[in-house]
Amino acid sequence: MTIQVSPDEIQRLNQIIQDEEAQKALKTLEHHNGDLEASFDELWQEKFGRKDYGKNKSLLQLTLNEIRAEICGDDGLQGKIKEYTKNPGSASLLNGIIGSLVAMAAVNGIPIDAAIATIVVLYILKIGVNVFCKYTEDDS
Repeated sequence: MTIQVSPDEIQRLNQIIQDEEAQKALKTLEHHNGDLEASFDELWQEKFGRKDYGKNKSLLQLTLNEIRAEICGDDGLQGKIKEYTKNPGSASLLNGIIGSLVAMAAVNGIPIDAAIATIVVLYILKIGVNVFCKYTEDDS
C-alpha cells in the first residue's frame, strides 16, 4: 500500500514549515507526487548513496521499525504528535516533532537528517501514531 500526501497537503505544509531541510523534503514529495516511500528513498540515497537492501525490503519500513521503540515508547513525542493532529496548522509543533525525531535518532545511532525525519513524521501523521505503533508492534 502506497502512503501518499495530497498536493493540497503539500501546499499547506509549504505554508507552515519554512525550515530548509523540511522544504527539501516537501520538494521531493512534490517530485514523487506525494509518495512518501519514494521520497524517503530518494533522500536517503542522496545522503548515503545507493545501497541494495534486498528485494521487497522497504528502506522506509526498516527505518520505521528501528525508531518504533523510540517513538512509541516516548510519551513526550507521542504527545507532540497527537497535539499536532489536533492543531495541524502549527508550524512550531511540526518543527518540534521533526527536531525531536532527529535528536532521538542521533542518540540511538540512526542516521537521519531533518529532510528524512520530515518524511518519517509525515508518514506517521498520515497513518496516525496509534496505528503506526500497533502496526509495527512486535508480534512475539
